[in-house]
Amino acid sequence: MAISNGPLLNSVPASVQQALATNYLDLNSTAGWGQQYVPDLMEKEAEVFGQRTISGFLAQVGAEESMTADQVIWSEQGRLHLSYKGIMFGSNTLRLQADIDEATDITAGLDTAHGVRVNDTVIVSNANTISKCIVSAIGNNDELTLLPYDGVAVAALAGDKTTTCLVYGSEFGKGMTYNTAAAAATDQRGANEPSFKTYQNKPIILKDYYSVSGSDASRIGWVEITGEEGQSGYLWYLKAEADTRARFGDHLEMSMLEGVLGDDTTAATGVDAFIASNGDTVGTEGLFAAIESRGNMTSGVTGVNAATDLAEFDAILAEFDKQGAIEENMMFVNRATSLAMDDMLASMNSYGAGGTSYGVFDNSEDMALNLGFSGFRRGSYDFYKSDFRYLNDLATRGGINAANTANAIRGVVIPAGTSSVYDQQLGKNLKRPFLHVRYRASATDNRKLKTWVTGSVGAATSALDAMEIHMLSERCLITQGANNFMLMN
Repeated sequence: MAISNGPLLNSVPASVQQALATNYLDLNSTAGWGQQYVPDLMEKEAEVFGQRTISGFLAQVGAEESMTADQVIWSEQGRLHLSYKGIMFGSNTLRLQADIDEATDITAGLDTAHGVRVNDTVIVSNANTISKCIVSAIGNNDELTLLPYDGVAVAALAGDKTTTCLVYGSEFGKGMTYNTAAAAATDQRGANEPSFKTYQNKPIILKDYYSVSGSDASRIGWVEITGEEGQSGYLWYLKAEADTRARFGDHLEMSMLEGVLGDDTTAATGVDAFIASNGDTVGTEGLFAAIESRGNMTSGVTGVNAATDLAEFDAILAEFDKQGAIEENMMFVNRATSLAMDDMLASMNSYGAGGTSYGVFDNSEDMALNLGFSGFRRGSYDFYKSDFRYLNDLATRGGINAANTANAIRGVVIPAGTSSVYDQQLGKNLKRPFLHVRYRASATDNRKLKTWVTGSVGAATSALDAMEIHMLSERCLITQGANNFMLMN
């Protein structure tokens, strides 16, 4: 007996009290009207923890889309302008490096793909100098020979790994052309091809189930209803199963936030052998892991004082300027960070005696003062701030953050709108939200959220003297343009 997926999961009342697949009532659903018909009994559990579920975050900021393959591959545009890091290896000699922060000694001269060509004009900048030069030659090991326009040699800088080289144009003499023969001989680059990066993620399978024996099947609760659209009859529910279903729904979202890909270069942990006997990579890349590897990290808005917090927030804006500079962003933060932002914004407003108040209150002495902010604009950016229950609840990330404040996640900044990416499977560019969940589905099976009932209680499907309610999902999160995201830790 399969339970289909709908706003109330199953909301077609039966004329008799029979546990069918079509009349199950999900008490945790917020999409329908079932709650109002549940009897108000004194034996009802006291809700001492308030709203216990944390799901809903991804529904606000992303979308969902089906998939049929074992992995999702997408490509993202590279930067348009040519800018590189390097070291002044000698007078007027700049050696480029693909990853200036890697452990390899930069003086080893590792070749890296770049687009600098002879006759390009460049700006070379480091702690000692800023000079405008023309590239006269490109040697092996990505060494650029520079000729400064002002005739002042660009000196070597011992220990420096932060010299920046920006191509801003080119200059040729009359009748001068590219020396293609020299380019082949000395590794001088030819035509520049557009750069892009390809990423991939894989879905994981999540399962849970609830079981009640045939003898205890009386735990089933019945609600007789008459709906606004003429429905009448009985709906059934299981309180303990409803908690299992709510927890599973939260696990679907928590896995998309916290998931990490396994290290397929070592079997030291044994995870690969335990989960994927066929040798597939285990795990999935969640939101936090994607931002940590491809996005931005900050400890900004730490609540020291309003002036310091504003300076820290401006540093966040500077990082966004270096990336896509997307104007509208959503901030999901924990309580401490939210209050620090409120204090920061409040300090920018002159309130009190003779001052001005906030928003619609219009400084009336008979009105309450609103010291909380849900949105604000700084520079050319709009931010919409919201509390993130997942980061506050002691039973979820709130408890993890409290145990290790040094590595706590205090919030996440997510760009609004859509991004354009090349979908490898469809073979074309598509506009999609920066965040979206891919779930496995085909013409015969939809694994977005499957629920089915087995056993001998109700409609018998086996000899098992129990009712088992199974739940399954197969999904992954796609984080596009992670360079526009920021994690507060």
